[in-house]
Amino acid sequence: MQGLLVAGRYRLADSIGSGGMGRVWRAHDEVLHRTVAVKELTAALYVSDSDRAVLLARTRAEARAAARISHSAVVTVHDVLEHDGRPWIVMELVEGNSLADAVKEQGRVEPREAARIGLWVLRALRAAHSAGVLHRDVKPGNVLLGRDGRVLLTDFGIAQIEGDTTITRTGEVVGSVDYLAPERVRGHDPGPSSDLWALGATLYTAVEGRSPFRRTSPLSTMQAVVEEEVDEPRHAGALGPVISALLRKEPERRPSAEEAEQMLAETAEGRRPSMAQAFVPTQGSGVHAGGTSTSGYGPHSYPTGATVPTAPTGPARSATGQTAVAPTPMGPAPVRPRPRPRRRLRTLALVVAVAAVLGGGAAVAFQEWGGMEQNTGSSGGGAGPATSPSASSGTAPGPEGTVPDNWETYHDPLGFSLSLPKGWKRKVYQNQGVLKQIDYSPDGGLHFVRIAVDSSPDFANAFEHQKDLEQQLQRLVDYKRVTMKANIYRDRNGSLWEYTWTALKKDPPHVAGPRHAIEETYFSRAGIEYAIYMSTPAEDWAKTSKQFKWVLQSWQQPNDG
Repeated sequence: MQGLLVAGRYRLADSIGSGGMGRVWRAHDEVLHRTVAVKELTAALYVSDSDRAVLLARTRAEARAAARISHSAVVTVHDVLEHDGRPWIVMELVEGNSLADAVKEQGRVEPREAARIGLWVLRALRAAHSAGVLHRDVKPGNVLLGRDGRVLLTDFGIAQIEGDTTITRTGEVVGSVDYLAPERVRGHDPGPSSDLWALGATLYTAVEGRSPFRRTSPLSTMQAVVEEEVDEPRHAGALGPVISALLRKEPERRPSAEEAEQMLAETAEGRRPSMAQAFVPTQGSGVHAGGTSTSGYGPHSYPTGATVPTAPTGPARSATGQTAVAPTPMGPAPVRPRPRPRRRLRTLALVVAVAAVLGGGAAVAFQEWGGMEQNTGSSGGGAGPATSPSASSGTAPGPEGTVPDNWETYHDPLGFSLSLPKGWKRKVYQNQGVLKQIDYSPDGGLHFVRIAVDSSPDFANAFEHQKDLEQQLQRLVDYKRVTMKANIYRDRNGSLWEYTWTALKKDPPHVAGPRHAIEETYFSRAGIEYAIYMSTPAEDWAKTSKQFKWVLQSWQQPNDG
């Protein structure tokens, strides 16, 4: 779509952000000759007619909500237009990145800077509330940090305007679940204090590098929001009591916007906020003054090795984050046995299961290799044929290098499909929260293909994610990059990564020796990250590299991707 002229006026340049609902483009206004941001509602392309009507209503509501607010800390909406049967929003372009990006890159934000950011977000919220608008989705990804030092609040896509009829379904919860206030999770009507609670969770993420309540699933996350006290922030300094005050479970016990603004201003100036301690629960309520629970919840609520779906957590990688591979434990915090970001969780799984490296962690096998007849049973079955592979399968490519005629199409229960030689077995490698990984192999994993599907990626593009994941692979014996380069796959921005290493006997499938792997990672229009990964013994690489191309040719993502 690059170069497309929208509404005869806005020329799309490059994509500068995307998510599950839409994509934001840098564009040139050919009437006023200025650079703007244009938000495209991509989700409307993949939903039913009834759902599309809801999405369109939300987009129009976003424009109306932002238009009612006049404040320098709120992204200005210039225009709303119709194109291709969908509404598009033309907005002020902010050169910079989001708070979520900053946390991913830096690990965490210094308390005084976080307080300054929070102060401007609060001022934006006060202006919105004065205009009768609740934001309802305050989170690090919606806080923009301009290169000129400005802080702006954006994405009023699910805002609620006073006096408007709700556009949500009965019982529907909108917003990012780990930034929803407890009263919203319980189904109560939100108020201005609900936005302040989300601001507190956002500031916690900024200074700690992880979301305060994120757990292994949306349901357990919402339960934690309602029932568990937040762990005492360890890096918040003077901002700690302010965060604890904003994260009070009861709306009436949180500070008002005016009180919160005073506390944040004092903290930004390097002073301890004078009134913050008055809002912090005492130990008699089962919580220490700093907010640490004495009830047995908190860090111990994570199961060992749990995958954290999405929340920025710093260079080690954001808990909001991922490529498409196995998780890694969240790491040693000397005093708090809470797992580290999901990137590290993947690393551990990768080191334990060699071929399960990274992004997609998969591996292709050729039917003519020895031992292929020793098929293992599948766990999670239900996909494709289960007959024994023949010795000749996969050896005869079709015309002009197309997928061989004797390959079969495997329709996976997750909605994707791909072609492979007959007899490959399906196995669920991982199915936790937003990250799902499925293996196909003819020989128990000596050669295999792994498909990873991440519905809440925390990296802006596949290339950056692969670079981040590569850092984990340095611990593999003889790791060596063959190539890593950004590319275009299925008209989408992607990245191709190829590398080698030496497997140890202790690593599944317990066959030591040189190995070779390759993966293609890309983002769908809906913001879902897919990784298609193949791994094989190095001696078989000449054949595997050919099959890799055929697998990529045959790959079909789910309809909702």
